[in-house]
Amino acid sequence: MYCSECGKEVNPKAVICTHCGCKIKQEGRSFVVTLLLWFFLGTLGAHRFYTGKIGTGVVQLLLTITIYGLLINIVWLLIDLITILTGSFKDKEGRDLAR
Repeated sequence: MYCSECGKEVNPKAVICTHCGCKIKQEGRSFVVTLLLWFFLGTLGAHRFYTGKIGTGVVQLLLTITIYGLLINIVWLLIDLITILTGSFKDKEGRDLAR
């Protein structure tokens, strides 16, 4: 992650740039895009790929292939929907979705 003011690399969890003292923007991926990906391509794990959660995205994609896996995936998708709508869903780096 890079500072928007000085352009130097900073820790992704930093609140202030250690080089210039500028406040670091801590928003993750878009809430709306995540929700739309969940709605249209959720069973394929697209919303998880988008937020950087590649491993669990692959698991959702593979679960969709089998009938029993699809049943598990439906429950998982409902949990994901609830966490997205309540603002609890985070990107890979633990940042909130930008509204």
